[in-house]
Amino acid sequence: MTSLRITNVHLVDPERQTVELGNLSVKNGRIAADDPTLPSRDGQGKYLAPGIVDIGAKVCEPGERHKESFRSAGLSAAAGGVTTLITRPDTEPAIDSPETLEFANRRAQATCAVRSYQMAALTKGRLGKEMTEIGFLQDAGAIAFSDCDAVVTNTKVLSRALTYARQLGALVIGHPQDPGLSQGAAATSGKFATLRAIPAVSPMAERLGLERDLAMVEMTGAKYHADQLSTALALPALERAKQQGLDVTAGVSIHHLTLNELDVADYRSFFKVKPPLRSEEDRLAMVSALASGLIDIISSMHTPQDEESKRLPYEQAASGAVALETVLPAALRLYHAEQLSLPQLFRALSLNPSRRLGLDSGRLSLGAPGDLILFDPDVPFVLDRFSLRSKSKNTPFDGQRLQGRVLATFVGGREVYAR
Repeated sequence: MTSLRITNVHLVDPERQTVELGNLSVKNGRIAADDPTLPSRDGQGKYLAPGIVDIGAKVCEPGERHKESFRSAGLSAAAGGVTTLITRPDTEPAIDSPETLEFANRRAQATCAVRSYQMAALTKGRLGKEMTEIGFLQDAGAIAFSDCDAVVTNTKVLSRALTYARQLGALVIGHPQDPGLSQGAAATSGKFATLRAIPAVSPMAERLGLERDLAMVEMTGAKYHADQLSTALALPALERAKQQGLDVTAGVSIHHLTLNELDVADYRSFFKVKPPLRSEEDRLAMVSALASGLIDIISSMHTPQDEESKRLPYEQAASGAVALETVLPAALRLYHAEQLSLPQLFRALSLNPSRRLGLDSGRLSLGAPGDLILFDPDVPFVLDRFSLRSKSKNTPFDGQRLQGRVLATFVGGREVYAR
């Protein structure tokens, strides 16, 4: 059924920044004027918001399907209220040719429960030596271009890629880190890392990486998104770039918004992410930047890792955490702490990523896709990682008390998940 009417719900509208009790109708997959003749569902006073558009989730096809497939990622996304997945190209092999991109597109179309668009690599093999065929990849459906955490160090190659991307109107997504300073690091430099004897990186590495990328954007005029910022040191550069009118946006991961370096405690490798978790002062700076609109987007940075990759000494353990099913309850921590309102959260989770990618979802306006989530922000629960639908279970929220759950997820008006 792609036509329905949900009544008696609090409508969270990130465009108007309002929450109002009302009804919402979806006709033939798109949001329509309220129509009492449609099949109705009582929302029982819960909350209805645009589905989450998640930039930068990793699905491990091709190459590491045992960690995550399009099918398992789609089920996990639907259960988490994510209605659009934007997948990363850091697969094995990297998605750097029209052929590998078409393979991923076919797998997504055949098995993924939610919408899925794929990024392609910016350089061949993500090696930073030779740029990919951006135009052909764009014709094959690439929605953006990124080498993910493999920073392109050759500025000649990067400048050519950015120039081509600008000519084609393509979005480039960068990972702002100085690769020299951050090489081998597993924590943020400071008292905590020193006491635990963990190799660490200064927050300055992020600022250096961002400053360089922004200078390249200024030179080429490209459209650029910083995948995840995590330090207060980087924010002034972002603010200056926006004031200059550069076509720049920035994101933050749900983990850097809700956790800090002390959560690592005694070498808990499920808390090892890239970049490493930061100080509480940095975390609060990210929350403030999100509230002011300086940081535009919250992403899950969903990175599945199997048990063998994580059950290692902290320094040797793989980086990354799964988050498709936990992004909403984790984000609601900021709502319950009265740091962000629900419209502010969904501006960053749904509206802004959709706008940045040129999609028409992420909003409740007439004619928008019926991509919606019905949720209860108040219901408490304790997360059991083995209940997650992702093939990998590496979540830092295992055993933690969370508040807020998805009750139903709709894609084009079709229910793809119900609790």
